[in-house]
Amino acid sequence: MKYIVDRIEDNIVVLENNNKTIKVDKKLLPSNIKEGSIITKGKINTKLEVKRRKKIRTKFNKLKKQ
Repeated sequence: MKYIVDRIEDNIVVLENNNKTIKVDKKLLPSNIKEGSIITKGKINTKLEVKRRKKIRTKFNKLKKQ
């Protein structure tokens, strides 16, 4: 299962997957977590995160050119 960090509120991390949100104690996740991080099997998946950010950046740049 893949979750994306929607936001971090104090010691609670809000994760999103297919429009479902769950709240997790920040202590249960890796210490380098940030908004937009992708969590798979309790670990940050940096490869997916980089790929997702590039995809978003490409779409944004296309919109700017229009």
